[in-house]
Amino acid sequence: MDLKITTLAERPELAGPLWSMAEDWPEFILHDPVGWSLIGRIVADLPEYVLVATDEDSAKVVARAFSVPLALRPRGEPALPDGGWDQVLLWAFSDLRHGKEPDTVSAIEITVDEAARGKGVSARMLAAMRDNARARGFREVIAPVRPNAKHLEPATPIDEYAHRTREDGLPHDPWLRVHVRAGGVIEKVAHASMTVSGSTAQWREWTGLPFDKEGPVEVPGALVPVHCEPERGYGVYVEPNVWVRHTL
Repeated sequence: MDLKITTLAERPELAGPLWSMAEDWPEFILHDPVGWSLIGRIVADLPEYVLVATDEDSAKVVARAFSVPLALRPRGEPALPDGGWDQVLLWAFSDLRHGKEPDTVSAIEITVDEAARGKGVSARMLAAMRDNARARGFREVIAPVRPNAKHLEPATPIDEYAHRTREDGLPHDPWLRVHVRAGGVIEKVAHASMTVSGSTAQWREWTGLPFDKEGPVEVPGALVPVHCEPERGYGVYVEPNVWVRHTL
C-alpha cells in the first residue's frame, strides 16, 4: 500500500479527517474518563506527536498514531507504572502544563481503517512513531500495548497470555509480535492500565448484555471480564495492558 505518513503539525488540515476512519473500538472503551478527557488534547496540543497516514491514490486517511512525551525518570519509577495507559496520559499533560522537560515518548494509540487492515500498515505506523521520537532526540519509546487477540480468551490470566510464545520464540499475540519484531522488549504487565466504570444501565446500553447477575461478565471486545454489582447498580472494567520498551 502506497502511504504518505506525516505529522499532524506538518498537515494540520487532517485534524478532522483523522477521526473519520472506519474503526471497531468497543463502545465501552470510549468511556474511560482519562481517555475521554485527554485524547483530543493530543491532537490540539501535541500535533508533532500525531502521525497520519494517507493513501497516495485516494488521499484518504487510512491510519493514525498518537504518542505523548513525558518526564519518566524524574519520577523515580523503578519500573514502568502499573497504571499503564491512563497513567502516562495523566503524566504527559501534567508535565506539559508545568513545563517539565520530557525524556521519554509513550505510544498511546495506533488505529488503522478497516479497509486497510492486513496490509502491514500498523507495523509501518509503529516504525514511523519510533522514527519520529528518535528525530526529536528521544532514546526510547514505551508502549502500554493492548494485545489485540486477548479478547478471544478473557478468562486467561494476563500474565500468562503476555508471555506466551510461538515455536519461533515470538509472542503468541499478533500486536505484541509486531512490537517485538520492531525491536521492542516486553517488560511487565500493567494490571490496571485503564478503568471504565458505569451504571448497570450504561453497561447494558454499551454492550447489549443484561448485567443482572453479580460477578464477572464476559463482554465482547473486553480483555478481561467486567465485574458486575447489580444490587448496587454498577459495573467496573479494569483493563490490563502489556508494557513494551523500545530502545532507539
